[in-house]
Amino acid sequence: MRILILGGDGYLGWPTAMHFAARGHEVCVIDNYLRRLIAQQTQSEALMPTPDLPERAAIFKAVTGLDIKVKIGDVTNYRTLERVFMDFAPEAAVHYAEQPSAPYSMIGYDEATLTLNNNLNATLNLIFAVMEHAPECQIIKLGTMGEYGTPNIDIEEGWIEIEHNGRKDKFLYPRAAGSLYHTTKVMDTDLLWFYVRTYGLRVSDLMQGPVYGLSTAESDQDERLLPNFHYDDIFGTVVNRFLVQAVAGVPLTVYGKGGQVRGYLNLRDTMQCVELAATKPAGRGELRILNQLTETFSVNQLADNVKRVGDQMGLNVKIEAIDNPRKEKEEHYYNPTHTGLLDLGLQPTYMSDEVLSAMISQVIKHKDLIDTKMILPRVRWK
Repeated sequence: MRILILGGDGYLGWPTAMHFAARGHEVCVIDNYLRRLIAQQTQSEALMPTPDLPERAAIFKAVTGLDIKVKIGDVTNYRTLERVFMDFAPEAAVHYAEQPSAPYSMIGYDEATLTLNNNLNATLNLIFAVMEHAPECQIIKLGTMGEYGTPNIDIEEGWIEIEHNGRKDKFLYPRAAGSLYHTTKVMDTDLLWFYVRTYGLRVSDLMQGPVYGLSTAESDQDERLLPNFHYDDIFGTVVNRFLVQAVAGVPLTVYGKGGQVRGYLNLRDTMQCVELAATKPAGRGELRILNQLTETFSVNQLADNVKRVGDQMGLNVKIEAIDNPRKEKEEHYYNPTHTGLLDLGLQPTYMSDEVLSAMISQVIKHKDLIDTKMILPRVRWK
């Protein structure tokens, strides 16, 4: 297949590009380095320096003999994206091209405006590029489990059937986002659903939980191919942050009571999920929503897991509860359905002690690059 990846420089985008190329697909990536820019502006750089996209693609070709086409451009400019569609004619478009940080979106007006404009315009432009230039192309959109919030009922896989006054109908599951970033993802889903039911697009919307991990089968061949692994309070997800804190000798920062439960998955499983969505596409006129997670943990459970494995490795890990900078429930019910990807063939990588110890060992290799000033929360919702 011809696979176009929007946001191909990101933590997920670059590993996805290599994954598809290694499996025989023709891959093109586009990115404007927005994430790199705002990470620099907020002093939130990744743990290891990563080459730019053309150099990454050249290293990948030298290692594997495989090509990844690279376009540097802003997909919020429709004419830029249109030219890529006309030249490449994708059969699937994977949409990662969004400002991905909840804390960043909550810094202030400028950051909220950037998040809103970037995320919604990128999604709308992709929709129109497909409608006008590749109507059979499936959109694979990375949503987030954060769209659902923490309702006091089971979270269904995107849709819910409701009976009211003796009549039944099927609706998108109610959303209750906890940040401006997550709110833009809710709006993405609404945009996609409107154009699916109006123009018959085919869309897989992957409601992904927080991802953890530092390597994939492709990046293990050359360290220069590693993803841009963030561990700071703005771009670093909680597991990745805890791993680095354990290595750096900084107490694991549990926000509030630590009872916040979310669904997590390994970076390698993200690759599986996106590939399954691409090779087993949604039908014409279908918005297929898949909850993309493999297991659930509270923040306290994650901290305990990292401490246990870190202590076994001689790191003497400490845990410290701190004031929660976010506005969220710290104790709640959480039971999300996530059978769709398993039914498609997902083979989960669970967060075993072996998996955690392997990741800690990788972080230890780069211990000298850790900047502990990035770890404590610098952004507050209130």
